[in-house]
Amino acid sequence: MSEISRLKITSVRNLHAVDIAPAPTVNLLYGENGSGKTSLLEAINLLATGRSFRSSKVDPLINHEADSAVIYAELANGVQVGISKSRRQAHQLHFQGQAQRNWENVARQLPVQLLDSNSFLLLEGGPRSRRRFLDWGVFHVEPHFLENWRRSRKCLANRNHLLKQARLDRQQLVAWEAELSEAAEQIDRARARYLQSLLPQFSQVYRALGGANADALSLAYSRGWDDHQTLADVLAASVAVDTRYGATQHGPHRAELDIRVGKNRAVDILSRGQQKVLVSALKLAQGELLSVTLGQRCLYLVDDLPAELDRENRARVLRQLLNQGGQLFVTCVDESALHGSLPESAEKALFHVERGTITT
Repeated sequence: MSEISRLKITSVRNLHAVDIAPAPTVNLLYGENGSGKTSLLEAINLLATGRSFRSSKVDPLINHEADSAVIYAELANGVQVGISKSRRQAHQLHFQGQAQRNWENVARQLPVQLLDSNSFLLLEGGPRSRRRFLDWGVFHVEPHFLENWRRSRKCLANRNHLLKQARLDRQQLVAWEAELSEAAEQIDRARARYLQSLLPQFSQVYRALGGANADALSLAYSRGWDDHQTLADVLAASVAVDTRYGATQHGPHRAELDIRVGKNRAVDILSRGQQKVLVSALKLAQGELLSVTLGQRCLYLVDDLPAELDRENRARVLRQLLNQGGQLFVTCVDESALHGSLPESAEKALFHVERGTITT
């Protein structure tokens, strides 16, 4: 079960020494801006994914008075996960006391979804943001997806390396293209299957949230190369162009999720508030599908919901989150801002955050 029963954080930004026992349902963190609320969400996300949603650099994550930051979590099912980030050494990740080379085991135990101001890059950003969204779900429900994704990345790196050489080794190029094509076909099928499973869940959630233009809204997946050709044929025909650019122009790394209202991109039609509801519905639908497919609850990190949604939409989103039955970590400046949005019967824990110190 994806539920944190104990969380310890040391020296993540302005959080010095945190040791809390979160509630299995709603955990409400409130306090002034800059107090450390978002840093706690960031720490959970870092532990679950290996990435910060605020910075790509390590140094800003670590408190200026410390040389390393440590995050440790015990899950309700007994699993223990910990990570240490240092200024001078590579990170150290442990899962059940064993050092880990990557985040696969941790990510499967802690499927985390983030709702914050940057989540709206899902609509406003480039295709990479939407591929990440899609691949998050595929990773969790398609057992062999990660293996094929890694194969494709390796093949792309080697093909691109060959394209940059003064003298092209055609024999090696063909060999890497063949393996890339095989992995890409598997990735394409997995992504397409996942989207077909997601669409009914998304439609249900979006309508429950009162989403705008529900009947005209569509999600369409394009795989990154011509639908009527194999990738092997496309790559063979694109060698000259790819050599000129020094990079492969077609393949699973060029896939896109096209989100439209009628014939127009959703981001060009919907208001900012409507976009927020749409993105919330997409994230919630992924959590619901994870639950239906694997019987596993998603853990949601929700940063400053009152600033992102009006009261009515806030209540709808929180109601949907509670209905999923997963663990929530929600931040706000004033906890009274969520009083009318959370049912009185909802079990919740309140944490006051002030200057990096968290009290119950």
